[in-house]
Amino acid sequence: MALHRVDTHHHPYPPAYIAAAGDILKHTTHAFYDRLTKWQPGHAIEAMDRTGIEISVLSIATPSVWLGDAAKSCKLARDCNDYAAKMQADHKGRFGHFATLPLPDVDGSLREIEYIFGTLKADGIALTTNYADKYPGEQAFAPVFDELNRRNAVVYFHPTAASFAFNRVQDIPPPTIEFPFDTTRTITSLLFSGTFSRCPNIKWVFSHGGGALGMVANRLAGLAKNRPELAARVPNGVMAELGKLYLDVVGITTPGALAAVLDIVPMSQLLFGSDFPFWKPEETIDGLAGLKLSSADLAAIERGNALKLLPGLGK
Repeated sequence: MALHRVDTHHHPYPPAYIAAAGDILKHTTHAFYDRLTKWQPGHAIEAMDRTGIEISVLSIATPSVWLGDAAKSCKLARDCNDYAAKMQADHKGRFGHFATLPLPDVDGSLREIEYIFGTLKADGIALTTNYADKYPGEQAFAPVFDELNRRNAVVYFHPTAASFAFNRVQDIPPPTIEFPFDTTRTITSLLFSGTFSRCPNIKWVFSHGGGALGMVANRLAGLAKNRPELAARVPNGVMAELGKLYLDVVGITTPGALAAVLDIVPMSQLLFGSDFPFWKPEETIDGLAGLKLSSADLAAIERGNALKLLPGLGK
């Protein structure tokens, strides 16, 4: 199969990550845990070759690298980032990299940003939607986003669940319901904290079509109309800021879900993703095929939009 797709939502599981975060992973990933512990780079390459994916952008997913201790978390972030860089070197042209940060350690994150862009030349930054129940619009995180804004960075968010959201509905794991809503909380946090408007040079990428954003965007706009103090933090308007976001299409390849997303962002800001190794790439590929998009729109989602956003991929 000809390799042409660019996968912007693809997770590695380095041995150091499994060793350090294994207990948390076992608690949060349940049925997937054994698969994650057996992950190897070759599994990623095999899936990519089978499904026509030329380049996958690596990113550490939930629970990320925060271990409750700054020094240990900084070391784990460095280990994971170095591992991804080695994968890129070992498989030239096949991988990009959204590097991880040891948030909520702000000082450690600022040091890692210097290394990420100065030494590793990563394609962007990967964050989770909250850190110890703290959302990214909080003032404590402002120095990190100000630095990323200075660097014109691409910042990708993967959902996790807040501590208060676990086991709220019996037998329903957090990824099913809580992940989309935590993504929406994060977007709302960045919007009404003024982070989006304060950091116009950052290109923001969110997983799974932005979670529930398609359903609540108009409610957010209505809130701003009724709360002048919030509107002041979004001087360009709520829908203008939301319209700048990039969203991957994992899990939204049905007509209704896609229509809701396209009510917020243009087709040029949709990105292909697989969510490997949790999902098989075929799930997104087959879903997109079923939408009967034009060949130009399909090519944009599967490749063109990502290469415009991340021009260094594959080089």
